[in-house]
Amino acid sequence: MARAEAALVESFAPEQVERFHRDGFLIVEEGLVSERALSRLQERYERLFEGAYETGIAPDEVNWKPGRDPEDRTRQLCNAWKADTVVAAQVLSARTGRLAAQLAGYPGVRILQDNVLWKPPGTKAIGMHQDSSYADYLVPPEMITCWLALHETTADAGPIAYVRGSHLWPKSPPARSQFHAPDDWLAPARQAAPAGKELELVPVVVRPGGGSFHHGLCWHGSAPNENATVARMALVSHMLPREARFHHEHVDVVYSRYRRRGDLSLDESFFPVMWDETGYRTPWLAELPELD
Repeated sequence: MARAEAALVESFAPEQVERFHRDGFLIVEEGLVSERALSRLQERYERLFEGAYETGIAPDEVNWKPGRDPEDRTRQLCNAWKADTVVAAQVLSARTGRLAAQLAGYPGVRILQDNVLWKPPGTKAIGMHQDSSYADYLVPPEMITCWLALHETTADAGPIAYVRGSHLWPKSPPARSQFHAPDDWLAPARQAAPAGKELELVPVVVRPGGGSFHHGLCWHGSAPNENATVARMALVSHMLPREARFHHEHVDVVYSRYRRRGDLSLDESFFPVMWDETGYRTPWLAELPELD
């Protein structure tokens, strides 16, 4: 008998919000996106990694290309929402924004960037890191992230994994050299852990359409995909409080290109408001396709 489709998650219970603040993350087993939306997103991944961009605009970062990069690397695109309207519809969804705002306590959220991730069997790890350690070009230098699984995940297929409670540790400098395919993916978190503290790893094992939200300081990464048959695709939305601005001095090599001279505000053409408690949402988002 076919399993009934899970109801979509529209809000979190108080105990879930409490768990997020206690652990630094919240795992949602299913219901972050509909099955119809999942199938449409899955169709887009292979085309995107082949360089077929629906809008004619390339993602801001293309970290893997066939023939250019090793086959054992996790495939990643950043800001693929600019290249594909179906990806944009999910990355920029009001529901995702509302759920993130509830957990973070923000009155509104806007997108910083997405990650389109594809991890075939045999691919190597993504090193442990804190998302907010890369955000010193923003004020405030923080974010909340939604990680969405497009397929059922298993612990041996290299899903995202969190270090429970690590959002309470100090912020560490970004470990850029240990990010893609490190020899020891856990090393940065071990080095950052308080003296005598063991890493309590929690892998995100969920159904298709499930996923997780995590605090910007929560240490996370993903182990190698050791499963011989399972490819793992995920879609990530990194979100900021609506009032976020560019830092007056610090810059990012990629994303500070969107900073206008004499203006530290985040342009809604590139950092649209996904959800706000006033009911405001960046107007052009209404042009995106409906997925559910």
